Amino acid sequence: MDFIQRAIDKARTQRGEADSHFKPRDAAQQKEAAQQKFAPSGSGKIEYTQTRTAKPRADVLAKNRVIVGVEHDKRAESYRQLRTQVLHKLRENNWRTLAITSPNSHAGKTLTALNLAISLSMEVNQTVMLVDLDLRNPTVLEKLGITAQYGLIDYLEGKVELKDVLINPGFERLVILPNLPGTAQRSELLSSPQMGELLRDIINRYESRIIIFDLPAVLDDDDALMFAPHADALLMVVEDGVSKRSDIERALRLLQNTPLLGTVLNKAR
Repeated sequence: MDFIQRAIDKARTQRGEADSHFKPRDAAQQKEAAQQKFAPSGSGKIEYTQTRTAKPRADVLAKNRVIVGVEHDKRAESYRQLRTQVLHKLRENNWRTLAITSPNSHAGKTLTALNLAISLSMEVNQTVMLVDLDLRNPTVLEKLGITAQYGLIDYLEGKVELKDVLINPGFERLVILPNLPGTAQRSELLSSPQMGELLRDIINRYESRIIIFDLPAVLDDDDALMFAPHADALLMVVEDGVSKRSDIERALRLLQNTPLLGTVLNKAR
């Protein structure tokens, strides 16, 4: 699989390149009831009237390497370049959903998902939703340094409405659909009718929205394989000097039915 090596070499040269694949989205009619409303203010900014806002502290973002959210951090340029490439591919193929995963844990997929989501939300005409689908080890909120009372599983089990789960993390045009620890035994909900209904709702509600799914590592369990077919595209994050070629090849084989846009080489020296 020489193309894998070429992808890694290209990523190393450019400090992280990206591409991904998603299956065509379901065109079923969206629900009429809105769990989230955007009301433009006099300044033209988005005002969240139903979605909870929890702005993270700058020092926490810096400590957790959510660098796109930190002003004047030159490292954020890599994510802006990634944003440009991802936007080009998504628009070229009329895709709106992107799944991010890695062969193994600790490659930095969640940080990649977070930094990319924030960067994409900085596009004036673009809204973004980041969905934490790593049920066994959800860390999106942890890296932002914010807490929540409810998560995705609470919604899928019918305990709360979607508006009670969504969080705006202080970045305009970005909404987080978080997951909370302690849901490992409920991963079968990823393929449930409730999940299918949720996907139709969040995908069809806003035409300008890009949805990023933070999936678990491919080789850790079957959750990523179970969900990947629901996405338009896939972005594979590999860790420089750590991710084994054999693991990358195996992960790509397992996901071969999902369009792969490319790879991100993370933690490059």
